[in-house]
Amino acid sequence: MMRYKYLFLLFAVAAIAGLAAFKKAKPRLLVFSKTAGFRHDCIPVAKLAMLKLGNENGYDVDTSEDASLFNTKNLARYKAVVFLNTTGDIFNDEQQAALEGYIRKGGGYVGVHAATDTEYDWPWYNQLVGAYFLSHPHQQTATLQVVDRNHPSTAHLDPTWVRKDEWYNFKSIVPGLNYLIKIDESSYEGGKNGDNHPMSWYRAFDGGRSFYTELGHTKESYSEPAFLQHVLGGIDYATGKKK
Repeated sequence: MMRYKYLFLLFAVAAIAGLAAFKKAKPRLLVFSKTAGFRHDCIPVAKLAMLKLGNENGYDVDTSEDASLFNTKNLARYKAVVFLNTTGDIFNDEQQAALEGYIRKGGGYVGVHAATDTEYDWPWYNQLVGAYFLSHPHQQTATLQVVDRNHPSTAHLDPTWVRKDEWYNFKSIVPGLNYLIKIDESSYEGGKNGDNHPMSWYRAFDGGRSFYTELGHTKESYSEPAFLQHVLGGIDYATGKKK
C-alpha cells in the first residue's frame, strides 16, 4: 500500500512539474537570413541582436539559414518567422507551400529590410511582404514620418524620426497595406515613390499577420534602441502578443 502511495506521489509531483514547465514555455521565433543574392554585412550582428532582443522580451529565438526548416512539422513550433535581410530565390516549391500553410494556420511573419528583395517570382510572397525592392540611392540621413503611432512598433516614436540608413524605392506595392512610417523624399536624394513612400507597414493576410520594416541595412541599426523597439513591436504584433 505504501508503495502505491509513493508512486502516486511521484506521479503527482511529475504532473505538477510538467504543468509548470508548460506554463513557462516561451513563444518561439525562427529568425531566417538565407541569401541567394546580395549579402548584407550586418547579418552576423543582426542575428546576435535578435537573440538578445528575444531573451530580454520573453521569446525563444532560433537563427538559421537552412531552408529545409520550412516544413509543416517544424514551422508549427514557431509563433512567427522573421526574414532578416534575406535576398533572392531561397525556397523550393515544397518550402514555399509549407510557409503558405503556416501563415494560413495563423502564423506570423516579420520582414526586415531586404526581405522585400526576396522571391520575386512568387506572387503569394509579394502579398505577404507587401512590396518588392526596386532600387536605392547611397546611404544618407533622411526624415521619416510616423503616420500611425497606435501600433506596438511605433508607439515609442515621435511623429518625425531622423536617422541614417539605406532607403529603398519599391515596386509592386500591395493595395490595402496599413502604413506605419513613410519617408519624406524632400529630405534626401534618390527617392522614387513620391509623396506616398512607405517604409513600414502591417496587415492581416491569408489567416496570419504580416509586419515589414524597410529599416535595418546598417550594422549600427542593431545597437539602436529605437530601431530595436520598432522591430520588437512588429514581432509582438505578428505573434499576437499585442494587437
